[in-house]
Amino acid sequence: MPAVTVLDDDPVAGVQLAALRDVNTSPEHFRYHAQRLGSMLALRAVQGIPADGATVQTPLGPAPTLAPGRTIVAVPVLRAGLGLLPGIHDVLPTALVGMIGLERDEQTLLARRYYFKVPPLDGAWVLVLEPMLATGGSASDAVKALDAEGAEQVIVLAVTATQTGVDRILDENPRVRIVTAAIDEGLDDNGYIYPGLGDFGDRLFGTPP
Repeated sequence: MPAVTVLDDDPVAGVQLAALRDVNTSPEHFRYHAQRLGSMLALRAVQGIPADGATVQTPLGPAPTLAPGRTIVAVPVLRAGLGLLPGIHDVLPTALVGMIGLERDEQTLLARRYYFKVPPLDGAWVLVLEPMLATGGSASDAVKALDAEGAEQVIVLAVTATQTGVDRILDENPRVRIVTAAIDEGLDDNGYIYPGLGDFGDRLFGTPP
């Protein structure tokens, strides 16, 4: 799989992204489209995961099945990453969940970790849910922490990203993969993705900017 996958060729993902970008989308509908897009990002992210075969009994007889051959762990970056988690469980219901809390200093734009709790990660495929991949600082910090816990593969899932953020993550974490719905033009003077979609967490939870 490529280091970076962009869903810009998927019109169904485009519908979800357009709704998330739209300034008139209410928090209720924002959460709905975030969930739908989270499912699409997750499906792309686990392409190529080793599979385990098994058999299930149907009403008429046995049938072969496939399932992921690795433990999958979703790790939302609080708080915005929570918006993608329901979509992950829609398509990967057995995924375990960890949490990482990273707070951005508005002056330095650097991330400070204030919370970290994950299940055992030895040999796991870990999906880092970071909807806005701006400078890449928060996601890169998360990836390093998860690598240290023994993850086999770490994949960052983003709604929108910048090339600066993508390059930083890949430079600092060569084994990581990134799946995003779009790579936007860049950052504004406040360090927000442009044109982006505003503050993902505020729009998700209906809190004032």
